[in-house]
Amino acid sequence: MALRKSIALAIVPLVMLILVVGSEAGGIAIYWGQNGNEGTLSDTCATGNYNFVILAFLASFGNGQKPKINLAGHCDPYSNACVGLSSDIKSCQAKGIKVILSIGGGAGGYTLASSQDAKDLATYLWNNFLGGKSSARPLGNAVLDGIDFDIEGGTSQHWDELARYLSKYSTQGNKVYLTAAPQCPFPDAWVGGALKTGLFDYVWVQFYNNPPCQYTSGDISNLKNAWKEWISSIPATKIFLGLPAAPDAAGSGFIPVADLTSTVLPAIKGSTKYGGVMLWSKYYDDQTGYSSSIKSHV
Repeated sequence: MALRKSIALAIVPLVMLILVVGSEAGGIAIYWGQNGNEGTLSDTCATGNYNFVILAFLASFGNGQKPKINLAGHCDPYSNACVGLSSDIKSCQAKGIKVILSIGGGAGGYTLASSQDAKDLATYLWNNFLGGKSSARPLGNAVLDGIDFDIEGGTSQHWDELARYLSKYSTQGNKVYLTAAPQCPFPDAWVGGALKTGLFDYVWVQFYNNPPCQYTSGDISNLKNAWKEWISSIPATKIFLGLPAAPDAAGSGFIPVADLTSTVLPAIKGSTKYGGVMLWSKYYDDQTGYSSSIKSHV
C-alpha cells in the first residue's frame, strides 16, 4: 500500500511537467499550391511535418468577377481537373491536419467593392469549398476547414464584413476556421480592421519582406518588438511566426535554422498566444528541409 502511494506521488509531478512543456509546443503551417514541382497535397500531409496546409490561392474574385482558383501546375480548374484533390484533402484531414483555402495572394486580381460583395463571396465560399452545396465545387466534395485571408492589395474595405459573414456559417454544424497572413508592420494595411473583430483563430504574421520588423543577423529587437505588439493587440486564438522556408523564398527575412532555434523561438515561445511557425512555401521547404530541421523546436 505504501509503495503504491509513493509511485502515485512520483507520477503527479511528471504529469505536471509534461503539461507545462506541452503548453509551449507549437505547430507548423505551410502554403501549398503555387508550384507544380512541390509534390502532391497527399504527399505534403504524409510528411508529418505540418499541422495546417493552406491552399494558395483563390486569386480572382469580387466586383462582379467570377471567382477563380489558381493552383499553378497542380491542376487546371477550367477543365474541372482540381476535383481530384478531394481525396487528398480528406487524407490530410484524416491525419488531423487542417486544410484551409487562402484567398488573395500577392499577384491576384481581387477586391471587395461593397458589403453585398462581401456577403456574396462568403456565400460562394461556403457553397463551393466549405459545408454548403454546389454543383460546381472546384475541389470536389471535400469540406475544407476554413478560409485564410492573404490580402495584399485591392482594398482595405469590407474584409471585416466577410469575416463576420463566414463566421456565421460556423453555427451550421461545421466550424469555419478563419486565418490571416498580415504583414508584420502593425497594423496591417489591408486586413488590420478585420483582425480587430476577434473572429480569427490563427494569424500567421509575415515577418519577411519588411526589414523594420523582421530579424536581421544577430539582432532580434525589431522582430521581438513587433511580435509583442501583435500578441498584445490582436484578439486571435494563436499568433504564428511567418517565415520564408529558403533564402530564395522572399526578398528578405530568411532566418537560418540555428538562429531560429537558439535565439528567435526562445524569445517568443513563452507567449500564451504563441502558435508556431508558418512557412512560405512547400516548394521552398522541399529545397531546404527547413520544417524537418525546426519541427522539434517549434
